[in-house]
Amino acid sequence: MTFRRRAAVLAAGGAGALLLVIASPVTASAAPTYTTANVTLNIRSGPGTGYSIVGTLPASSKVLLYCQTPGTTVTGTYGTSNIWDNISSGEYISDAYVNTGSDGYVTSRCG
Repeated sequence: MTFRRRAAVLAAGGAGALLLVIASPVTASAAPTYTTANVTLNIRSGPGTGYSIVGTLPASSKVLLYCQTPGTTVTGTYGTSNIWDNISSGEYISDAYVNTGSDGYVTSRCG
């Protein structure tokens, strides 16, 4: 579960203020989903074709992109790209097979 931080000041005194940080859950529906191409996709352990295959995605899957990172250049349904999409911990797919509506990054870069 992902948490978004929200701050509220509880009390202010002469020397300073007490700050309370409240974490509230962000639901999966808050993040946009993207549709993959109408082909079965290999899920890789890293951002490139040299990484091991750890699974597959069925054609036209809906995916959440947690972050994006550069890697091996791939030509696919939606053009040629070196961007790889992180869809889960240790799981990457080529952005060339994801309909993001952009040739560039659509979310934060993986850190």
